[in-house]
Amino acid sequence: MADNADMIPSTEAPYDLLVIGGGINGCGIARDAVGRGARVLLVEQDDLANHTSSASTKLIHGGLRYLEYYEFRLVREALIERERLLNIAPHIIWPLRFVLPHSKLVRPAWMLRAGLFLYDHLCPKMTLPRTKMLNLRKDRRGASLQSQYKLAFAYSDGWVQDSRLVVLNAIDAASRGADIRTRTRLVSARRNSELWTAVIEDRTSGQTTQIKARAIINAAGPWVSDLLKDRVQISSRNNVRLIKGSHIIVPRIFDGEHAYIFQNPDKRIIFAIPYENKFTLIGTTDVSHTEEPGSVSISPEETKYLCESANRYFTKEISPSDVIWSYSGVRPLYDDQSGNASAVTRDYVLDVDSAGAPILSVFGGKITTFRKLAEHALEKLSPYLPVLNHKPGWTATAALPGGDFSRKDFDNLVSQLQKRAPHLKADTAYRLIRNYGTRAFTFVTEDASGMGKYFGADLYQCEIDYMIQKEWARTTEDILWRRSKLGLFVSPEQTAALDAYINQAAGG
Repeated sequence: MADNADMIPSTEAPYDLLVIGGGINGCGIARDAVGRGARVLLVEQDDLANHTSSASTKLIHGGLRYLEYYEFRLVREALIERERLLNIAPHIIWPLRFVLPHSKLVRPAWMLRAGLFLYDHLCPKMTLPRTKMLNLRKDRRGASLQSQYKLAFAYSDGWVQDSRLVVLNAIDAASRGADIRTRTRLVSARRNSELWTAVIEDRTSGQTTQIKARAIINAAGPWVSDLLKDRVQISSRNNVRLIKGSHIIVPRIFDGEHAYIFQNPDKRIIFAIPYENKFTLIGTTDVSHTEEPGSVSISPEETKYLCESANRYFTKEISPSDVIWSYSGVRPLYDDQSGNASAVTRDYVLDVDSAGAPILSVFGGKITTFRKLAEHALEKLSPYLPVLNHKPGWTATAALPGGDFSRKDFDNLVSQLQKRAPHLKADTAYRLIRNYGTRAFTFVTEDASGMGKYFGADLYQCEIDYMIQKEWARTTEDILWRRSKLGLFVSPEQTAALDAYINQAAGG
């Protein structure tokens, strides 16, 4: 354990659960556990959703292509979770229709039809529209595609603002009593038969604190194995395989609110999705990653691959020079020893080491199944942590913050916000409800002067203050690229003004 003269010793009663990692799995577990009555501390070394959880394809989906690898249990679980998440977070998750053109060079039409039939029926209570066959010569969704594609299938899945999903889980956990500490890392942890003694460091102040916990959940994502080995000094038979996935953002290249899923000759699939109204998101790649997972970026080869994949289908060609933004993340997939990066399972493994106070490590997983993963994790820990048995699983129907309304009332909610604040433009009101749901009413003011300073791209001081005070935002990057995607719309001068305001607000 670290020897630090400035360490603050633990004076409080032990936490029931120390959760390490502020991605979707860590925040989902913290929310579920505190709602069952556990005393929870979550530490995240950077910002919430700073890494993998903000670098997804932004989909809540069953994973159609996983059927090809016989991942039936995972697909069924994900489809059931898709329905639940659409209900508990209708502001940040919404249905999206996908068009899958048939390519004779990849998979036969009968295989696609069979797979989509199974996809529609694995979910016992599917509320979204089922698969439909399209004649691309007659359907408007064929207008953007090259003429050789004549047949397609339209099916349903969901879209999510991924980093906001993480933040909302953290907000709900905190509102129920969890202690959420960002920019805080685990230095080390040692255990006896009943308790863990851990040292955590505030990375902003450098201050270290010693805390005690009855159990640890290691939800460190790409660092899950390193944390076990280096900071907890426990060996595990399980491991993660790091796969880099990259996406590009280009000016919008097709009309409509639908998305496309394209099959490539290498049997991989690529999505093309409407993004922030004016753009198209294209991704993802699957590249084995062996370097430090904390800072990754797209390679020229990946950019070329994604452009070529889009050009294989769209009439409007794109090139690397059209890319206005890109993002990459490292997916910590459970290492099933697959030789093909695309075939590595997206399922998760939960490993409990109980040679003393227990530690549960999360290997793998996908954003769609985070809530069910949290339930399974707490079930595995419940024999060692009786407090988790005080209340059954509760998160399947409990709305996430701001999501306490029915999806059919979304447009009405936007109208209500505009009536309350007539100075708001329609697009701004829509964006605020889409991001914050009913919580937008807590910071939007009736009078324009109460909104505070204007920073461009419909971003006002009152919204920034809300993100700082309620959502753990600490930097311009937190605000522009994770809490929102307004970084696509602000100028360098506006970004500098926001930097100055945040530094002032933090006393810097």
